[in-house]
Parts: sequence; C-alpha cells; structure tokens
Amino acid sequence: MFKKLLASSHLPLAVCMLIMLINNAQAQYSIPKFDVQGHRGARGLMPENSIAGFKMALDSGVTTLEMDLAVTKDKQLVVSHEPWMNFRICLDPSGNSIDSLQGIRTNIFQLTYEQVKQWDCGSIGNFHFPNQQKIKSTKPLLKDVINEVETHIKSYSRYEVDYNIEIKTDPRGDNRYHPSVEEYCELVIKTISEHLPLQRVIIQSFDFRVLKYLHKHYPLVRLSALIESPSHPKQMLNELGFTPEIYSPNFQSLNAEQIKFLHRQKISGNKKRYMRVIPWTVNSAKDLRAIAKDGVDGVITDYPNRAKALK
Repeated sequence: MFKKLLASSHLPLAVCMLIMLINNAQAQYSIPKFDVQGHRGARGLMPENSIAGFKMALDSGVTTLEMDLAVTKDKQLVVSHEPWMNFRICLDPSGNSIDSLQGIRTNIFQLTYEQVKQWDCGSIGNFHFPNQQKIKSTKPLLKDVINEVETHIKSYSRYEVDYNIEIKTDPRGDNRYHPSVEEYCELVIKTISEHLPLQRVIIQSFDFRVLKYLHKHYPLVRLSALIESPSHPKQMLNELGFTPEIYSPNFQSLNAEQIKFLHRQKISGNKKRYMRVIPWTVNSAKDLRAIAKDGVDGVITDYPNRAKALK
C-alpha cells in the first residue's frame, strides 16, 4: 500500500515517509482485547482532562487515555472538553466563580495559552462526581500531557497505553471557536507525530468532516466515529462513507444485535480486520457488566478503577 501511495504525485515526500513509518510499526502493534478508556482521564476521581487525572487513570489500569482538544489564539493544542471555560468547574484568573454566559464568552480560540493557563478548573470540583478530588488544575497543552504520561509510564506504571484524542469541531464553530477542519486536523497530526508513534493514537470525532478528511489524507491513522444519534449503525456508516476502526456510540442506544452487525463490518482498506465497538460513557458497575456481556470491545468510562476487572 505504501508504494501505491508514494507513487501518487499529490502526496508530499514527508507525508509518504510518515505513512511508511506508521505502516512498518503497525505490523508489530497489538490492540487490547478489551480496551478500558479513561474518559477525560479519570473524571469520576480527579479533575477532568488534567495531568493528575491521566496519571490516576494509568494507575487504575486503563489501556487507553481519552481526551478532548481545543485550539488557542496562538495555535496551541489545549486539552479541554469545551472551547470555552465551563462555569461549573472553572474559576477565573482572580479565583472568582463565573456564570454560564461568562464562560461561553471566554472563547479559548481568542485567548493565548498564557491566558488560558491562568484559569483554575479543578479546585471547585464537579458536583456530578462527588468522589472527584478538588485540586488546582489548569488546562494543559497536549504535548505536556504526552510528555508527563510517557514519563509516568517509564517510572511507575511500566506499560504503554493508547491515546484516544477527540477533535471537537462543528460547522457553526468554524473560524469562530476553532480553525477550519483542514487546519485543525493538520495541526493535530503534526503535534502528535512530534511526540508519539502515530500507531498509538486514535482520533475520534462526532464531526464526520474530520473523519472524512483524515481518512483521505492519513489513511493509516486509526479513526473512531463518535455517535450521538439513535439511528441504526448502517445508516450512520452510509453517511460516513467508509468503515472506521471503531464505532463509538452512547451505550444506552446500543444493543446486542447492533454490536453483531458492527462486528461484521470490515475496516476500509483492511480486509483482515473488523470494526470494534467501544461505547461511551459507561460508569455504573451494573452497566459495565451488562455492556461487556453484550460483546463490546471496550468502554469509555469516568471510573476506570471500576472497569479494569473487565479486561
């Protein structure tokens, strides 16, 4: 496949070389039999999308760290669920609480990272997660998360994990809350490839524009289709136009029949591998056991300590 891509005149040499490196590495890559993904790190236990939370997820036995991205004015990739400051969990640079309107107006895409890191999004906790520790936490850069996680792996947990990174875009937010899809995707690929082997990365999105762009320009990068619609998977895959590595719906909209259907779908460009099903966000012990019994290939959970027994 690499020779075919290399022969294509529209691909830059640097991209072709990157594809070759991914292709060579994938031959030795092992996908977890059951993938426990720590949602925003370990949101039930530590501040979401925080370095401390990712380390706790590692210590809880996850096989993948799930996280979200936003982009700053100076084009830095910040690990953040919203492209603004969530009034429920964030304090302004003076330590004051904010209301929802103030939070939405604090557009990360209009702030430099020096401004973003002045906000504390951990000290007041999250009332939805009473067991979450309240510690001061700033929104970290993606590159800093990777460096801290890899250091922690070498020093403590001693096993490599994947990174499931969500590109959060919406047509209404283009060039307002985030760059264009093309620019955003290129920024993410460039940043990741500078710090990690790409075969350890999954890129997920609800926005099919993102998945279609990456499938076309980086066909060997693993992709996960995040699904919120209760529509049948066949309809959603037809809309996407190809079969990604992972189908990731709300677990409440998933049933055993759909899982069997999804497991029969061969990944586009790979005749030997079938799509995996990894639903979100499964938290109670009862739901974790039930969804695992239905035959999913993993779970995204706020409580990776509860899910590790399923591996």
